[in-house]
Amino acid sequence: MRKGCSLRKTPRRWLRFGAGSFTIHGMRDLENLFDALERSAFRRRFRLKPAELHLLRERGMSVVLQHARELIQNRLAPAAPRNDGDQTPMRGHPVFVAQHATATCCRSCLARWHGIEKARALREQEMCYVIRVIERWLTKQAANPIPMDRKTGEQTQLTLFDSITVR
Repeated sequence: MRKGCSLRKTPRRWLRFGAGSFTIHGMRDLENLFDALERSAFRRRFRLKPAELHLLRERGMSVVLQHARELIQNRLAPAAPRNDGDQTPMRGHPVFVAQHATATCCRSCLARWHGIEKARALREQEMCYVIRVIERWLTKQAANPIPMDRKTGEQTQLTLFDSITVR
């Protein structure tokens, strides 16, 4: 699935930009990125719903990440994606939810949050980075599927019906 993606951590020099630390290749440090995403009221409200969590568990992370690669190649990687800004649905697949939660949903968000410039096709290294970001978020969601209040971002109490209700 990750053919050509080197996911091992390598030492890099960091440059400071306004919103956080970016590598010399323009992509953001994952620790700083996830800290910033956690501070965003909009980004932190995204959680996998029971149906999406079920899909992730049933098909497995490797299959879902293969879907992510295909979705990134088709919808995000071109220099001028069709319907940029509206190409990623808000629900229906774990990757769609993860893209909105991690600001990898459109080229504007990639530029603003990740330092990946618009108006050129994504490089293989950048696609691997996007998939790594999505994988980290999905892994966290699968391990800790605690429902959150959509408005406040606070954890909510589970009820008897939460585990069987598909919203």
